[in-house]
Amino acid sequence: MPEPHAFAEEWIAAWNAHDLPRILSHYSEDLEFESPFISRVLGAGATAVPNRLVGREAVAVYWGQALARYPDLRFELRGVLAGAHSLCVLYQSVQNLPAAECFWFDDQGLVCRAAAHYA
Repeated sequence: MPEPHAFAEEWIAAWNAHDLPRILSHYSEDLEFESPFISRVLGAGATAVPNRLVGREAVAVYWGQALARYPDLRFELRGVLAGAHSLCVLYQSVQNLPAAECFWFDDQGLVCRAAAHYA
C-alpha cells in the first residue's frame, strides 16, 4: 500500500488537473468501483449492478463524462484515514459536497477496489 498522505495528495492533484490518464494511473485494470453518482452520469440501467463499475476502461468512460459535466471540478483534501490494506480520503467535492473515497490496494500498490461516499 502506498504512503497514505502521499497517495491522497497525488490523487487530489490528478483530479484537480482534470488529467484522466493521470487519474487512471492509480488503478488496476480489474478495478471495481462504486459510487451513487454512476447512475446520474451514465443513466439508470447503464450498469449490470446499479452504481457499480468493473474494469478500468468502464470507469474511464464514467470519469470522462463526469469531468466533462463538471468543468470547474476541484477537490480539497480534508483528511486521510489509513487501514491495514486500505485508506480513505476525505475531501470537499463537487458543489462543496463532503466526500470520502475508500481505496483497497493490490500487491502492486494499485487501487483494485474503490467506493465513493457523500454526505
